[in-house]
Amino acid sequence: MPVYIALLRAVNVGGTGSLPMAELKAICEGLCFSDVKTFQSGNVLFRSDEAEKTVEERLDEALGRTMGKRPGVMVRTRKELDGIVADVPFPDAKPNFLLVYFLPEKAPGDALETMVAPDGEEAKLAGREIYVHYPNGSGRSKLKLPALKPGTSRNLNTVRKLADMAAAMEDGD
Repeated sequence: MPVYIALLRAVNVGGTGSLPMAELKAICEGLCFSDVKTFQSGNVLFRSDEAEKTVEERLDEALGRTMGKRPGVMVRTRKELDGIVADVPFPDAKPNFLLVYFLPEKAPGDALETMVAPDGEEAKLAGREIYVHYPNGSGRSKLKLPALKPGTSRNLNTVRKLADMAAAMEDGD
């Protein structure tokens, strides 16, 4: 049974709202996902025989019922996360200054053309992800990149940890 990693958008960051990770785990178990594990705020790993898009839709719908509004859920497989970690386009960037934006669908090829990067930020498209290197950190960045809006971001350290957790789950079979 495949391992999926679900990344929730706008949870515990002043967006859609607060969701205790124990409640997220219970919601996933209620959807009959198995081996559910949460990590930090808004990240959950589990197994399901259902297709990725089906899992994504069911979880987003269930969260919407609980939270009053769908937060947005991006689901990836272990293989996809491994590829994201392996293909980092800014190898010299500090991992906590490199964010991976997970998008609900592939960004258009011209998505970076409207980018305004006053602090020297760099971005690279990669399928349903956009890597952004913030040389001065993301906290005070004035980066403007509309293509990021529907997604959710995780720094490279978190993405690596999620990939490791997914690998441990799959390799434990």
